Amino acid sequence: MAHLHDTPPREAACSGSVCGSCAGAEAPAAATPPAGGHTYRIATMDCAAEEAEIRRALEPIGGIASLGFQLGARRLTIAAPDAVLPQALDAIRKAGFKPEPVEATTAAAPHLHEHEHGIGAGAGRLGLALLLAIAAEAVEFLLPGGRGSQALGMVLAVAAIGLAGVETYTKGLAALRHARLNINALMTVAVTGAFLIGQWPEAAMVMALYAIAELIEARSVDRARNAIKGLMALAPEEAIVQQPDGSWAPQPAAAVAAGAVVRIRPGERVPLDGTVTRGSSAVDQAPVTGESIPVEKAMGDTVFAGTINATGELEFRVTAVAANTTLARIIHAVEQAQGSRAPTQRFVDRFAAVYTPAVFVLAVAVAVLLPLLSDATWLQGLYKALVLLVIACPCALVIATPVSVVSALAAAARRGILIKGGTYLEDARRLKALALDKTGTITEGKPRLVDQQVLRGESAAAQRLAASLAGRSDHPVSRAIAAGLDAAPAEVDQFTALAGRGVQGVVGGETFVLGNQRLIEERGQGSAALQAALDRHEAQGRTVTLLADAQGAIALFAVADTLKPSSREAVAELVALGVTPVMLTGDNAATAQSIAAQAGIGEVRAQLLPEDKLEAVQALQQRFGPTGMTGDGINDAPALARADIGFAMGGAGTDTAMEAADVVIMNDDLRRIPMVIRLSRRTHAVLWQNIAFALAVKAVFFVLAVFGAATMWMAVFADMGASLLVVANGLRLLNADFGKARP
Repeated sequence: MAHLHDTPPREAACSGSVCGSCAGAEAPAAATPPAGGHTYRIATMDCAAEEAEIRRALEPIGGIASLGFQLGARRLTIAAPDAVLPQALDAIRKAGFKPEPVEATTAAAPHLHEHEHGIGAGAGRLGLALLLAIAAEAVEFLLPGGRGSQALGMVLAVAAIGLAGVETYTKGLAALRHARLNINALMTVAVTGAFLIGQWPEAAMVMALYAIAELIEARSVDRARNAIKGLMALAPEEAIVQQPDGSWAPQPAAAVAAGAVVRIRPGERVPLDGTVTRGSSAVDQAPVTGESIPVEKAMGDTVFAGTINATGELEFRVTAVAANTTLARIIHAVEQAQGSRAPTQRFVDRFAAVYTPAVFVLAVAVAVLLPLLSDATWLQGLYKALVLLVIACPCALVIATPVSVVSALAAAARRGILIKGGTYLEDARRLKALALDKTGTITEGKPRLVDQQVLRGESAAAQRLAASLAGRSDHPVSRAIAAGLDAAPAEVDQFTALAGRGVQGVVGGETFVLGNQRLIEERGQGSAALQAALDRHEAQGRTVTLLADAQGAIALFAVADTLKPSSREAVAELVALGVTPVMLTGDNAATAQSIAAQAGIGEVRAQLLPEDKLEAVQALQQRFGPTGMTGDGINDAPALARADIGFAMGGAGTDTAMEAADVVIMNDDLRRIPMVIRLSRRTHAVLWQNIAFALAVKAVFFVLAVFGAATMWMAVFADMGASLLVVANGLRLLNADFGKARP
């Protein structure tokens, strides 16, 4: 898992509640936080528009080595000498932002204990603003139109706008200064215009409703953004650590060094990653891998921070500090993935970049031409133009995509699926073929004793002899035989390894060998019947080991890499989804065909080198179109990188494979790949539902506005209502059921 976080997002994306402010902004490439920099939290840095403003503000300052933006966490890391920092911070403040320093320990894990801006503290202020706006409306409606009532209404309206609109005005004026038309600029112009033409109660109501809708929207967006961050709360803040004198004492988990020994009791959560040194227990790994069944852990096994120790006491040696645990890297990888804009989001951004200025021009045309071409007054024309500006706000359009994508990424991560960006999330639905490596992907990757046959003598005696010899060998096949035999081993004398053939030893004063067919043939102990038995097993992809004495073969033991329980079901689901599975393996053809038949795969390519797998993926792309690749080894990395989407097995996979892949399956369950495809299709459907709905609402209110049937506060309700509905629709993906096969 060392490289989960090494893939930077390809493009910056809007990740805040006021995503409309990104409309028309040119999003610069995002950067991962530079090492050794100073980190600051900027509460109002919501999306790529603000990032671009900060970059422009810092451009004239020399000495800044690099900038790292984490929009999801609202953080900026500046790599610059200490002497330059005050100047840089002053430039950021002049641009309208308030940078707050973040401690280094907190900066390493920005997902911990965050309090998103504008939420909680602003609710009371906005509630008061709404009451003042309602009071202004009441004064306008109930009191006679004298100077006193007008003055009272204006004061109430100004107070409401001041309470609700400070941030909107700040951002809106900054956007107008830089000739950028965004949601804040439109609202600033609309509210100011309404106030100046005497519609101050309506201006106050518009600003109050807009600010409240933004607050609700912010909470909804933060729910999507923070869904995966909630996993970090699963890791306890303290660990029971062994001291130099052998005693045990609690320590903050963040202060525990790698190599320390930690003890966890039944029912406790694992505080850090480590390797078990003592004890055995069942561990619930669902928070990290998505596995629903606890996994048995014993000496030498790996445990992950955030998982739950279920049955026995365990001691483990820490392999990663708190900021670098598998759980922390998963969260960091998802945060980075949120910065990679999906294709639909890029389309919406391009559309909004044209749409917003076009509507602004249309509103100006309405204000100028309507009085000239009809009997409408100039004030009526200006009012309709302001209503059009409010309706034109692209917030619902722009927010529709990032909320849905972040929700889907979080939903996948909670199921042990790490998708490295919105592009791969959307593109998975297009896959027409999937290349699958055999060993460790379709199969367990570990040889197991699958069959045995006694050729002469007693079964118990043959098993005892085989267990005795196999138990003395380090060869993987011998280990599989020893592990698969339930027999007490006997004492072995004069044990000898026969290179490339097997082992030999004396048991009970008699010499026995345990080896391959070559060894038996060298001893002149082969026969037609034995050859037939060997051929039968080898046709099934098994490796056969023979036990023999001076008289000949006594028994044979067949070892094979067995199919994962989930592989056949996963292949069936892929076929149901219209994806053609193809096995690519470096193994021999007989073994490959046998495993493929068991898994239900109809097409196999065997005896492939890494470059052959790469060529095979390219051939599948030409034949089928978009093609995925699944693997876990270094030899799979070239093919994983070349495929349209690479899926790496995260449990048994190498760092190289996981770095090259676009999606990491944390529990090595192939059924997670059909899940990704179904999630991709569901996400795509939700995205276009949101876009179609937002455009339909705007079209309806455009017509109403032109014919004078829509007011400004109705326009705000329509625009913000559409925004909240598309956010709610996107949030459904957090709890979507994409585990069942759907053609």
